[in-house]
Amino acid sequence: VERHFADIGQSMDDHSVTFENAQARERTQVLMDLANQRGGLVIGTGDLSELALGWATYNGDHMSMYGVNGSIPKTLVRHLTAHAAAQAEESDPELAAVLRDILDTPVSPELLPPKEGEIAQRTEDLVGPYELHDFFLYYVLRWGFGPRKVFRLAELALGRSYSREVILKWLRSFYRRFFAQQFKRSCLPDGPRVGSVALSPRGDWRMPSDASAALWLAEVERLEQEIL
Repeated sequence: VERHFADIGQSMDDHSVTFENAQARERTQVLMDLANQRGGLVIGTGDLSELALGWATYNGDHMSMYGVNGSIPKTLVRHLTAHAAAQAEESDPELAAVLRDILDTPVSPELLPPKEGEIAQRTEDLVGPYELHDFFLYYVLRWGFGPRKVFRLAELALGRSYSREVILKWLRSFYRRFFAQQFKRSCLPDGPRVGSVALSPRGDWRMPSDASAALWLAEVERLEQEIL
């Protein structure tokens, strides 16, 4: 990455989006070249929740030769990891400990230097709780419900954990990001379909990259005026 920054005239002290994305793209380039050397495949790590929110670097971790988690939401990834840790408890306690350590670590792209030894970027602080976003995603994609109904369902299901203000805040963020980030989903690698919701442009989801979120965001604004 330092060599690449020297080539393009980017300072290591400039922690802009270029600083962050260059690391993800360099990782992907190295992995793909190593895969070529070994006659192998780069297996993607990106999941359904990240694809919905566009929380991936275009042509970085967004790209792979096969995206195994492309239709698995983040909340389910965590449940699967916890299940694998429980299964490994007796047969491979070292593996179980590693998996539990992963679960205890805040979700983060870790593309900015740590602060005082701690992770500086916490994904859910920036884009919102995945528990909420995965809930929104299911009812938006699987059932085609509008913002008002999705909000009402979220309030009924998760209202003890999140206030109305918080649910509305992240619902707005969900629609804004979901529409703005379609271009990343339009060129996804192949991957399996798991469950009832997916965003593959070759399967469940066909959407133009220049689609406007205006109607959905206008409904969210009306909700905010009524409730807040």
